Amino acid sequence: MLRKLTALAIAAGLLAAAPALAETTQAPLKPVAWSFDGPFGHYDQEQLQRGFKVYREVCSQCHSLKLIAFHDLGEPGGPFWDPKYKTANDNAYVKAIAAQFKVPDIDTDTGDPIQRQATTADAMPPPYPNDIAAKATLGGAPPDMSLLAKAREGGPTYIYSLITADIPAGSKGSVTAYAPTPPGLVIPAGKYYNPYLAGDLSASMTPGWKGPIPVGGIIAMPPPLADGKVTFDDGKASTIDQEAQDVAAFLQWASDPKMEERKQMGLGVMIYLLLFSGVLYLSYRHIWRNVDHH
Repeated sequence: MLRKLTALAIAAGLLAAAPALAETTQAPLKPVAWSFDGPFGHYDQEQLQRGFKVYREVCSQCHSLKLIAFHDLGEPGGPFWDPKYKTANDNAYVKAIAAQFKVPDIDTDTGDPIQRQATTADAMPPPYPNDIAAKATLGGAPPDMSLLAKAREGGPTYIYSLITADIPAGSKGSVTAYAPTPPGLVIPAGKYYNPYLAGDLSASMTPGWKGPIPVGGIIAMPPPLADGKVTFDDGKASTIDQEAQDVAAFLQWASDPKMEERKQMGLGVMIYLLLFSGVLYLSYRHIWRNVDHH
């Protein structure tokens, strides 16, 4: 009896507290048409190259891409895949990219830690040696971007919406905010309001605030992009919108570099099953054509 009363009391307490639980909200994501959407979608290699440049020159200053090796960039479907090279490790462009980095290693003679030039077999080195160093410099450890597009609901569309937010077009130089601060919202120093970041802002409102609670959340990352932030090698206009779409597409590739191979295999399997079904049907008709089914 005591257990039943206790259970009922807990249930009543949860029901009473339920209305007080704040709702996590965010603005609807911006619509974007991606080349890789749908069963026949594919990566736009030029877009991946531009996206890699945005990551390399902007995002990589804080965010790592630990699960991507340099040779992945030259694999089929990757930003720098070229069929004239037998393997990605032979790709001259991939070799040139790897040569720009240093990676930690051990001196085989002395056992001392050293830094050596990266090869295509190495994973892309993070900007900081560890999370503690990142926190000491940035105040927090930025997430690794290898699987970011898979880890966030909305994938590349979420990434695109988050980093463009309500920033007006033609924003040259430093961009200081993702969106205007809603009435009543108190933003801590060094933080930024973003309507596309899923969050609960009820605790960040002015004490005694009676108005509506805005959607979105508070983010520590300053707006990373601005018009002309990078120069694209293909001559594409380097606007915030273009940079955001390109880096979001690149991060989608990073999270799923075998997408094209998987889709091609799936198409082949479907064609095989269709043909096999036809053969089975014809075999059935041939075997039972002279048999009375009544």
